[in-house]
Amino acid sequence: MKRLTVPTFAILAILFLNSGTGLAAPARQDDNPNPPDHVVKLIFIHHSTGENWLTDDYGNLGRVLGENNYFVSDTNYGWGPDSIGDRTDIPNWTEWFRSENTPVYMEALFNESGQNSYYTRDLSDPGGENEIVMFKSCFPNSDLSGNPDDPPGDYEDMTVAGAKYVYNQILQYFAARPDKLFIVVTAPPLSDRSNAENARAFNNWLVNDWLAENDYPYNNVAVFDFYNVLTHKDAHHWYRDGEIQHITTDRDTLAYPSDDDHPSVAGSQKATDEFIPLLNIFYHRWQEGSAQLPPAELPAVPGETEPAPGESGGGPGVPLPPEVVLSIDDFEGGASSWQAYWDESTGTTISCTAEAGTGVQGSNSLRIDYSIAPGTWGTCALMFDAPEDWSAGEWLAFDIHSEQSGLPFNVDLYGGTPDMTETYVHHRETPVEYPEGYIPFMVFWDEFLRVEWEENAGVSFEHPEQVMGMAFGFDGSQDTPYTGTIWIDNVTLQHSPSYETDDEEEGGSSPSLPCLGSLLLPLCLIGLAFLILPRM
Repeated sequence: MKRLTVPTFAILAILFLNSGTGLAAPARQDDNPNPPDHVVKLIFIHHSTGENWLTDDYGNLGRVLGENNYFVSDTNYGWGPDSIGDRTDIPNWTEWFRSENTPVYMEALFNESGQNSYYTRDLSDPGGENEIVMFKSCFPNSDLSGNPDDPPGDYEDMTVAGAKYVYNQILQYFAARPDKLFIVVTAPPLSDRSNAENARAFNNWLVNDWLAENDYPYNNVAVFDFYNVLTHKDAHHWYRDGEIQHITTDRDTLAYPSDDDHPSVAGSQKATDEFIPLLNIFYHRWQEGSAQLPPAELPAVPGETEPAPGESGGGPGVPLPPEVVLSIDDFEGGASSWQAYWDESTGTTISCTAEAGTGVQGSNSLRIDYSIAPGTWGTCALMFDAPEDWSAGEWLAFDIHSEQSGLPFNVDLYGGTPDMTETYVHHRETPVEYPEGYIPFMVFWDEFLRVEWEENAGVSFEHPEQVMGMAFGFDGSQDTPYTGTIWIDNVTLQHSPSYETDDEEEGGSSPSLPCLGSLLLPLCLIGLAFLILPRM
């Protein structure tokens, strides 16, 4: 095996976070906490806690929403076809949004303009469908069994794994409806702390990880942590100092009780005060982004052999509408073109081989075993003798499976010419695996950035018509060694013809999907790649 000797580069950026104070969302200069400039129709799916929150002189949410230009309607017990309004526990959301009856329920929901709770509604109905759908489960839904770090399961139930399964499933419907804004309101906390740690972990997952783990590209889904706001007077999910802040404490139970576990007047009004500016921000983000994007293809309902009426078939996960324009490698013919390179002066090792029966649907995959010493590097690279033209694709895609989550790896892209090769890197981390074993990843060209040790460091890759190769890499920019195995399958170039516009045909530019892949970077460590090109 050919090995390269290179200098060790040591550039490290570590961000220390206080887990007791929570996280601030990345600053966005264009966030707008002001109300819409016209009346927007909103509907809220809820039961008793939501009713209290809406009610005048209790939570005041209905009245304050109206003051912010939202025409509010709501569902409650007994509402809708099949009395679907009776069922708002976490496992019921798949019936609402991912069942054979979803088209019927959604038609009724989008066209509902009545009040099923008591709150002031002074605005006139502007007509048309509801544009915003808020939904919330009630307080017993914080009683989730299992373990705080359980990965998503494969069916809906009242466990951490089952709840994650539910939200991953319904996200597929939301991707198919970028013309609607969906607001998830987390279930309020309980006074009983038996499963409080699970509730905290699950709601933190919804706020911080859910969309990122799914590489969700639209701006039409947002989460308000009603649970966290009610756990402590110093716990917040609000907009302060020009950023969205999610501030947690070490308390996981209800801090605003009434006669029972329904949140009190004070807790409900605190939630209103913190929610309204966030809703305005979520609305403006949606309007500026995914409301103009084409819908994703909606897979068949789980368990169905044929797609439901009006739907089309597809696989698991949040589907995007890509078209494969070039298969770079599916590893069915082996992996002899992929070579391992590492720092021979250390104990680092890496191997990359084709492994039968481990790929998507039992096909071959590229297995990469690695043990990376601190301050060193290793790569599994596919290199070309002459530049290849990849400009037909808008992004590079691949499927990944891992046994460990949270381990950093890099996707590397090499441009230029054989005599003067340029190195670009995109940082990721191994995901929590789905029940099906693989998660699709995608990286847009402008997400590949020139490495620090080359000139023009940090600039985006701009010439997909001139690609010298690619690699999956690992760097030892950590204090301790790390070891793992990943499996890669279906490395492809993809694009979506649906993004072409009349302006593009006339020479203008076409819109591209906003990519949230960067959210998958480790929050505590941003490592610089320690990779070097092999000289061919």
